[in-house]
Amino acid sequence: METLKNIVLNFNIEGNVAEIKPLGEGLINDTFKVYVEGEESPKYVLQRINNAIFQDVELLQDNIEKVTNHIRKKLVARNESDIERKVLNFIKTKCLENYYFDGNKYWRLMTFINDSYTYQAVTPEYSYTAGLAFGEFQSMLSDIDQELGETIPSFHNIELRLNQLREAVEKDAVGRVKEVQYYIDEIEKRAEAMCLGEQLHREGKLPKRICHCDTKVNNMLFDKDGNVLCVIDLDTVMPSFIFSDFGDFLRSAANTGAEDDKNLDNIDFNMEIFEAFTKGYLEGTKSFLLPIEKENLPYAAKLFPYMQTVRFLADYINGDTYYKIQYPEHNLIRTKAQWRLFECAERKEEAMREFIASC
Repeated sequence: METLKNIVLNFNIEGNVAEIKPLGEGLINDTFKVYVEGEESPKYVLQRINNAIFQDVELLQDNIEKVTNHIRKKLVARNESDIERKVLNFIKTKCLENYYFDGNKYWRLMTFINDSYTYQAVTPEYSYTAGLAFGEFQSMLSDIDQELGETIPSFHNIELRLNQLREAVEKDAVGRVKEVQYYIDEIEKRAEAMCLGEQLHREGKLPKRICHCDTKVNNMLFDKDGNVLCVIDLDTVMPSFIFSDFGDFLRSAANTGAEDDKNLDNIDFNMEIFEAFTKGYLEGTKSFLLPIEKENLPYAAKLFPYMQTVRFLADYINGDTYYKIQYPEHNLIRTKAQWRLFECAERKEEAMREFIASC
């Protein structure tokens, strides 16, 4: 605790640190609750930034500062109440920096939002709420006049992912190509169609927006009455197509099975979740969403299981060098499960279009 306390003391905090405890089970950053003397609830949240993933920490923190400042201005202009609980507030260091480097690790500190809750459940109700919240998040940032960088370059670029797969196939590092040739062929049959977003962008028809790029139910804070306070986990906020926030949520939320389900019969694309999320998302983005973005939302719902299939398959062919595996065929099982989800979404594309047209 003394080491963490010394880290916190480099920030402009109010009060004396009394205790520091682990918070949550995040897969990327290490997170801690910071209590100060005389406070029953935590006062701050301390995070170690994973600079192995987010290699440009200065850009990362600059993005977050621009985004939170812009959202705060929007909330003030709306005369919102309780603003301090509706946008994340990061604390500067004593040198007025938005992160602290201890010579080895990078750290940031933010105010703890009291009486806030996260939920893991993916229900139609929470899916609607997520669609509305992430849509409004994009809406608030649709007129930001400051440039943001890509915290993970080409994160959702399907052309890059396909090229990575092709390179893996060409090298065939561990001799696995022959057993997965069916999936390689099926992916290639659809490759041109699935690069639609990148093509539309090159033609000047599809803009990049400021997107969250990690849309999950548990990346929102709720108050005790179930109302959304704010969107959290802003590390991946960066320029992208709106397809990122729409498709990424549905890839996990609308899957009736597990991401690595061995029983493919468990997997389907849940239209009830799709309709609930889409309804909320269209309400949240109505102020700026272009017709070409709206009409291609079914493409986004297909794109993300397709992209994840490509990534899992490339890693399997490369000999499991990126994703952690629990057994030798894990990435192959993931590939098959994601492909089944893609096929289910593909079959329901017309139903998705009909629902969107009715909204």
